Amino acid sequence: MTTDAMETHTPGVGWPAFLRDVLICSLGAYGGPEAHMSVFLDQMAVKRKYLTEHDLVELIALCSILPGPTSTQTIVAIGYRMGGPRLAFLTMLVWALPVLVVMTILSFLYQFLAAREIPLEVLRFIGPMAVGFIILAAYRIGRKVVVDWTTGVLMAASAVITYVIRAPWIFPVILVAGGAVTIILSREQNIWKKVPLNPPWRYLVAFTALALGGVVAAALFQERIVQLTESFYRYGYLVFGGGQVVVPVMHSELVYIRQYMTNQEFLTGYGLVQGLPGPMFSFAAYAGGMAARGGAVAYQVAGAIAGGVGIFLPGLLLIYFVYPIWETLKQIRAIRIALRGIGAVAGGMIAIAAVILSQSSGFGIANIIVTVLTVTLLASRKVPAPVIVVAALAAGFLG
Repeated sequence: MTTDAMETHTPGVGWPAFLRDVLICSLGAYGGPEAHMSVFLDQMAVKRKYLTEHDLVELIALCSILPGPTSTQTIVAIGYRMGGPRLAFLTMLVWALPVLVVMTILSFLYQFLAAREIPLEVLRFIGPMAVGFIILAAYRIGRKVVVDWTTGVLMAASAVITYVIRAPWIFPVILVAGGAVTIILSREQNIWKKVPLNPPWRYLVAFTALALGGVVAAALFQERIVQLTESFYRYGYLVFGGGQVVVPVMHSELVYIRQYMTNQEFLTGYGLVQGLPGPMFSFAAYAGGMAARGGAVAYQVAGAIAGGVGIFLPGLLLIYFVYPIWETLKQIRAIRIALRGIGAVAGGMIAIAAVILSQSSGFGIANIIVTVLTVTLLASRKVPAPVIVVAALAAGFLG
């Protein structure tokens, strides 16, 4: 099937109706990729029947293999399936733009509080609460990715390595190493089955050119927006999974290496995004805006745009490249094997991020209580994430 043939959407379904359903998904998706997938299943497969449940599961598998935000790539792939690259792009905008705008506004939160002489102490419980979200995410992902002794060792090893070596280059190295180790140890035969591929190479060329061009530009120019664009684009193609996976990568560079913001400021943004619907990668708009503080409002907004566009663009280009050849590509067994190791390494990164962030927040009694309560309430599945965020804010004001 040619790419052009795949660009025609299902007869009888208009783009406005489809995009309205994407907006419904965006406004109702809380809690990360796993929760987002249940929204997609209900709205896109069961209610609207844009694709079957089996088709959706296969798309989730595809997007789990690719680096980038899994839930975002999944809904963009559905948009591609319905109307090709143009509808896929519109799907991305409708899905991500609402929460990106909100997170951009929230990047001005600290200036807002300072201008009104509201003490920053009102935000003191957001950090410990965010740690609770990460701890539970690490536990749930760990249960999913540790399927044998190999993945268990990989998860533990990645946690130790990323705790000791806190440099940006370590994350892609251990992710690739995790995939390679599982392929080598699987000892399965004929896993590199040759399949005929005719991909749209222009998207891979654009993806690679932007990655290499960003590295060169960041080395040549010390302009903050250029640096931020390269960093967030790199985050977008280095992580596998959801927003929880990008946290250790982003935290290490933005807080410890470049010192664009404090640990408390980082955790405040991550905690606030938990209470908002839509993709958790939208945290990048907050982080980009915070990193571009100190100048004009327009400059800070430019930093937020650099963060939002930079982190989502790689995943979009990869979907454009891979989706047209997915039916053929999924026959390659090695890809699925490598994913086991990559997932285990990502699980270890998240687990150690919880430890590092807990250390940075401090182990005061109040912080520990907030973190434990957050984990308990989330695990019970009876209290929605937005309610927990609002409660943490209220406790800061009242306490």
